[in-house]
Amino acid sequence: MTDTTAANPADTWTVAGRTFTSRLIVGTGKYKDFEQNAAAVEASGAEIVTVAVRRVNVSDRNAPMLTDFIDPKKITYLPNTAGCFTADDAIRTLRLAREAGGWDLVKLEVLGEARTLYPDMRETLKATEILAKEGFLPMVYCVDDPIAAKQLEEVGAVAVMPLGAPIGSGLGIQNKVTIRLIVEGAKVPVLVDAGVGTASEAAVAMELGCDGVLMNTAIAEARDPIRMARAMKLAVMAGRDAYLAGRMKTRRYADPSSPLAGLI
Repeated sequence: MTDTTAANPADTWTVAGRTFTSRLIVGTGKYKDFEQNAAAVEASGAEIVTVAVRRVNVSDRNAPMLTDFIDPKKITYLPNTAGCFTADDAIRTLRLAREAGGWDLVKLEVLGEARTLYPDMRETLKATEILAKEGFLPMVYCVDDPIAAKQLEEVGAVAVMPLGAPIGSGLGIQNKVTIRLIVEGAKVPVLVDAGVGTASEAAVAMELGCDGVLMNTAIAEARDPIRMARAMKLAVMAGRDAYLAGRMKTRRYADPSSPLAGLI
């Protein structure tokens, strides 16, 4: 029997020609310090970390730098546009990131308002198209809408990242139907981004067929971030295994595990 668990290097996923074994991406915000962040990344097994270019120091040698704790030669840095509310701001931010670190694989998010942190899809589509034409490889945060996801793919998104629930809410995946529709229609990787609060919710995302899950607050704000990072690693692996195994059919009535006929 072939082992197809997420722990097996054979079960990899690829985005923009880059292949990874871990399907968990973690953020670099809200931790008490870079040291705790690095320990959480280690426990999570993540191979990609997102970095808010406008908030996290990756270039000023006069202050503590994230790169001193999380080695960019071992972990892929995914610069993101957290805090950007227009396409122009997001594009400018990523141009600066490319100048600072040479990054072309990036995470784009263009927010519509501060209260909900929902994406502004008109500005997001505009930014995606421009960035793709400039040679960037944008992985794009978006609403959980299969039409919007397909439009992003058409203008150059190398991955679509629908929210499970509002950023930092920990509410879990609110609309499994639309996430599944996005997965079924996509030709690029689909990763749930935002809303996961605990391990069972990460497993749900993977059971829906997503290629991965991105999270920050769920780990950083846990009472024990290192233990939660480990739990998320295992949950993503379990959810992926369950998806590959194929769940049983649901039934309206009971179905005994042992035959009722021929009882003594």
